[in-house]
Amino acid sequence: MRGQRAVVLGGSVAGLCAAGVLARHFDEVVVLERDRLPPGAEHRRGVPQSKHPHFLLNSGRRAIGEILPGFEEALIAAGGMRLMPSMDAAYCENDGWAPRKEGSMTMVYSSRVLIERVLREKVRELPVIKIREGVTVTGLRSTGGGTVNGRVEGVEYRDDDGDHHLSADLIVDALGRGSSVIDWLVGTGWAAPPERTLDAKVTYTSRWYDLPPAEKRPPAWWWKHLVVTPTQDTGEHPEEHEFLSNFFPIEGDRAIVCMGSWGIEMPRKAEAFEAAVDKVRATTFGTATRACTPTSEVHLTRATGNKWRRFDLLDTPPVGLVCVGDSICAFNPFYAQGMSSAARSALILDALLATRGAVDSAFTRAFLAEQKKSLDVPWMLAMARDQAYGFATGTETVAPWRRAVAARLSWPVFNAINAASREDAYVERTFAQVFNLDKSLREMARDPRFWFGIARYKLRRRLGRTVVPGGFDQRHDPPGTDYTALAARRAALVDA
Repeated sequence: MRGQRAVVLGGSVAGLCAAGVLARHFDEVVVLERDRLPPGAEHRRGVPQSKHPHFLLNSGRRAIGEILPGFEEALIAAGGMRLMPSMDAAYCENDGWAPRKEGSMTMVYSSRVLIERVLREKVRELPVIKIREGVTVTGLRSTGGGTVNGRVEGVEYRDDDGDHHLSADLIVDALGRGSSVIDWLVGTGWAAPPERTLDAKVTYTSRWYDLPPAEKRPPAWWWKHLVVTPTQDTGEHPEEHEFLSNFFPIEGDRAIVCMGSWGIEMPRKAEAFEAAVDKVRATTFGTATRACTPTSEVHLTRATGNKWRRFDLLDTPPVGLVCVGDSICAFNPFYAQGMSSAARSALILDALLATRGAVDSAFTRAFLAEQKKSLDVPWMLAMARDQAYGFATGTETVAPWRRAVAARLSWPVFNAINAASREDAYVERTFAQVFNLDKSLREMARDPRFWFGIARYKLRRRLGRTVVPGGFDQRHDPPGTDYTALAARRAALVDA
């Protein structure tokens, strides 16, 4: 279809991706953004989470590349780093450091602010898109709210010149977790969509650092990224051993040091942050952080609950409006699904606008159905872990026996997958696809070859016939030995 005007509420990642696809189908696309957007890669009020690490999963990279061709190349040119985590990152797992070897997954590392800067630059190359900054959206205009003929027809906003109204053929809500769109809809006659929620009380805290010059780093510092997973030891240990900790590389020879936990109070001040860093169970984490120069205060975030606003369950969903990003489904940020899920929703919007003749009830229901299928994939991943915590609250909490099963099995299964991935390329590739939202958890669970690979590895391990070592002592530096060739030979023998 070809429409006259589309309006996007919010100019962050979700809104910019939506604007990129709307530019193909409308004569004018207006993005309304509350902040004054910085010319460079800088933090702004509307994106407080930009001070923490952000992973752009492979499915998200591809989606943004389809929406805005050349995005990844531009991100690399601006300082982003394309790395292979299995070679460039050191992972401290349950039993110690994992072996280093080539894998099927690559990632682009950068700060959230650089991602947004590059996205803004790509979007501004499209002449039909106009970004209006310093704008506060104050409401929606609609007719027949809540009826079969109901439709959202425009948006109200305020800027320095006063109050305004903007009519639109389609409005996209990308205002994030704090969006007021549902309140505005209810005020004009629509029912509020049911919400699925689960809050596992995740808190995470980050601080930015400059890395020491390359020549001053010790030889053991071969890695770019450090990850320390929570301990699975049930005995006495410092609470810092329960942290999921990241030494996350970004552009400009810098790193974001981030620690997070389920249900534990996290440090807010610099002194407490530095003390906690030294108590993380892998000693390299504290040593590396201490070798760097802090350049920021400590940033703490608590708004981490999973929330899915189920517009697809409404009898009469509003026509003329779609929601993307955290406005429709917000995830526990630990799982790095937000930006990629938003980009995937934008592609769904693009496909339907290309094949449908009008933004009508059929279009709305088709979009919601396809978006639900897409969101089911990351939602299931988030539930699989967060439902294991007894202190979690929300509609998606489970019976105690199910919670006990999830708590008992989630880490052992994760450990088994990681171990088998050392020598079974199929297991490694399948899990990478699930992590990157290219395959669902349900598909993995029903894959006999995947589980056969894990069982075969466990048998070979019991018989002493595995060849790629693992579990290197976490009190020492992660070993830099490349086990790629050894793993490949084993995989060839295993598949023969």
